[in-house]
Amino acid sequence: MDLSYSPDEQAFRQEVRRFLADELPKALSDKVRMGEALTKGDHESWHAILNARGWLAPNWPKAYGGAEWNAVQRHIFEEECALLHAPRIVPFGLAMLGPVLQKYGSDAQKAHYLPRILNGDDWWCQGYSEPGAGSDLASLKTRAVRDSDHYIVNGQKTWTTLGQHADMIFCLVRTDPDAKPQEGISFLLIDMATPGIEVRPIVLLDGSAEVNEVWFTDVKVPVQNLVGEENKGWTYAKYLLTHERTNIAGVGFSKAGLEAVKRIARAERTNGRPLIENPHFAARLARAEIDLMALATTNLRMISKAAAGQAPGVESSMLKVKGTVIRQEINDLARRACGPHALPFASEAIEGDNALPGPDYARPVAAQYFNNRKLSIYGGSNEIQRNIIAKTMLGGGR
Repeated sequence: MDLSYSPDEQAFRQEVRRFLADELPKALSDKVRMGEALTKGDHESWHAILNARGWLAPNWPKAYGGAEWNAVQRHIFEEECALLHAPRIVPFGLAMLGPVLQKYGSDAQKAHYLPRILNGDDWWCQGYSEPGAGSDLASLKTRAVRDSDHYIVNGQKTWTTLGQHADMIFCLVRTDPDAKPQEGISFLLIDMATPGIEVRPIVLLDGSAEVNEVWFTDVKVPVQNLVGEENKGWTYAKYLLTHERTNIAGVGFSKAGLEAVKRIARAERTNGRPLIENPHFAARLARAEIDLMALATTNLRMISKAAAGQAPGVESSMLKVKGTVIRQEINDLARRACGPHALPFASEAIEGDNALPGPDYARPVAAQYFNNRKLSIYGGSNEIQRNIIAKTMLGGGR
């Protein structure tokens, strides 16, 4: 038993483990463990299983159909899901838009969209980043011009994760081009079936196309799809990002990855002995594990503050930087441990009948390594986070 958790929290962890053992389909967890691409149906089936248990929206109030878990419970659930290779809950409707609508949406928007998010009737994607407006999001250029009872939207969004599956997109758009950058932005809900929207896939280093460009050409959006007030979207965007970063450290994924590296290193041999006994490899593995233990402790401190009602501060940036560095180090250790077996990384080379020869544990390693290079970029690049840390902790400065 982990003495850093209370008896109630330890009991909750056991409840989560029993649920996953009983309800998580083995075929689905095997796909996650082997790094195979999940279909829209895979995500929807896991979504439905969690919704039936009432665990789909851990951070929502019970009044809206959520589990209303505290920060520690959410951390435990996310960690156990990662360790047992459950699919990640697609966050855009549940963890991002849902809280924004609950705080800033109209009664009509809450009544219409929140049940549809829980039931899986709408699949949402996020329209934030643009070419030239990533970390500097306030410089976005997608325009929305009021025309009677509609907005006419023109522009481009990029890195739109799983946009190819989406029915709806929530977008930041510029409604006042003459205002200061943060003061002329609005938050719109847009039906992806509206004429003038085009989704173009972006093929990534691992061969997948999980992200997209989304183009808007004279797209008509009803005025009632505006969330909150016109030109106040930056306030809602910042509120959304606090929810996006609640699990930014990725401790559960790093723990699962570290256990996978250990299994690989016990199976692989060098000079006639298991790789895990190689002093150079063992030392690097030990450094990663020590860093992860320190990260987990720091993460729990922040979670405890959140559970006490304190808003996360610069600690979120610290966890983002260190968490992504550790996950990328673990990915690199796995790749090095597999040696030449880690060479294939295109999705068609690791799945089904076309899989190349080699141990099963090597098949997802290169794909995970290449895909997770993004970790230090999305959610606020590590360079930007280091600037935030320096400015906040050291004061002022250039």
